[in-house]
Amino acid sequence: MNKIEWLNHIEQVIAQGPYKASMFSLKQYTIPDWYQNGKFGIFIHWGPYCVPAFGNEWYPRNMYQPGSKEFEHHIATYGPQKKFGYKDFIPMFKAEKFDAEEWAQLFEEAGARFVVPVAEHHDGFQMYKSELSRWNAYEMGPHRDICGELSQAVRGHGMVFGASSHRAEHFWFMDGVHLCESDYTPDLEDFYGPAMPHPEDHSNYTVGCPTADHMDDWLARTCEIVDKYRPQLVWFDWWINNLAFRPYLEKFAAYYYNRGVEWNMGVAINYKYHAYDEGCAVFDVERGQLSNGRSLLWQNDTSVSKNSWGYIEGQDYKKPLDILCDLADIVSKNGALLLNIGPRADGTIPEPEQRILREIGAWLKLNGEAIYETRPWRAFGEGPTQVPDGAFTDTDRDAFTGADIRYTCRGEALYAILLGRPEEDRALLTLVKPQDGFARAHLMNGAEVSLNPSEDGLALQLPACARELQLPLVIKLEK
Repeated sequence: MNKIEWLNHIEQVIAQGPYKASMFSLKQYTIPDWYQNGKFGIFIHWGPYCVPAFGNEWYPRNMYQPGSKEFEHHIATYGPQKKFGYKDFIPMFKAEKFDAEEWAQLFEEAGARFVVPVAEHHDGFQMYKSELSRWNAYEMGPHRDICGELSQAVRGHGMVFGASSHRAEHFWFMDGVHLCESDYTPDLEDFYGPAMPHPEDHSNYTVGCPTADHMDDWLARTCEIVDKYRPQLVWFDWWINNLAFRPYLEKFAAYYYNRGVEWNMGVAINYKYHAYDEGCAVFDVERGQLSNGRSLLWQNDTSVSKNSWGYIEGQDYKKPLDILCDLADIVSKNGALLLNIGPRADGTIPEPEQRILREIGAWLKLNGEAIYETRPWRAFGEGPTQVPDGAFTDTDRDAFTGADIRYTCRGEALYAILLGRPEEDRALLTLVKPQDGFARAHLMNGAEVSLNPSEDGLALQLPACARELQLPLVIKLEK
């Protein structure tokens, strides 16, 4: 179908289904069980921007911005932008070692329950076979339907498949092609365009209003992803907050949720800030957490790297311990963690990222009972370390201590997750009172933990083997 046919088709699906294109109707939505129970997923940023492997995944924009480090690097490495532009990286993006089955096996080993590749990033290159643009991985570069192969492999390993779209930001992302001598020509309008001036203030979402043509294209492309791959999670980046998108967001959600009903599949949409009304989709915090709990499921999307989402040389990686502590903190506050990796242009996942994922998976294999299928307790936790609230705070907090504890529960069992090593193998759960009736406790390897209830809380004496276990430590309390 072309764009006009897609727009007509979208209207028909909305008219025939229970969800209508209004926030009032979308409040019927309920978050699916797979998401409530899954807690941990893998995000994947992969595209032609991995070929230069410099700066970050915004290289296609910054290489055209005079004065940027990417601009200067590009000239020094590849020559002037007029002679070698972003489009010229596409033939170099071969993905010759990409093996969807190997990726899915690794994600399963990591303990992931859902996987969300970027179907289209800000650069406008689609990582799937599309009828709406020639600039896609099936017709160029790898000449493979990357999302199609991943969807089959991921589902084959029992995980949920999702997809993310950053198409909204493409409205202004490539504006630098007009700011320097570039390779832009009218026949590249379908790739570099619309390349409108970059809004100076992204907090004012009435500025830089996208055109109806751009938003129609956004809607058609996103619904094409839905119908081709039936993702059960669709993740959007922040610029859908521009108020012009609001009716289009309503149409997309109505279309997608109606498809979910038709296919008998639990589906979900991620949004940031205030793009959707509360209860219409799942709130997402980029590279950040919440300082308190939340009644509705939410999500933190962050990366194994501190300095880039896509592959670059010289990644600054997080420690597995810090990621696991964040996972426990997020789940205790009714959240889920979507953890990003950045494969190389050849389709291999960097070895440090594989090691991080496998270390997370080893911890979850022993302690996953305290994460998967759990629900928040009456309090998310206790301890001296403050977790900053909001986006882009993922590297701001101090290291957790042995007095920092997070709680999750499943049925009548309570899980106390110690984020640091306790002094002298002792811990005090000040929020757990004698009247709670917990009479037994053990580590997840089965070793018993001594209990001493008092008015101050529940004192724990850990067995010596606790020192040999990977942090965070999980203690299961039972009545």
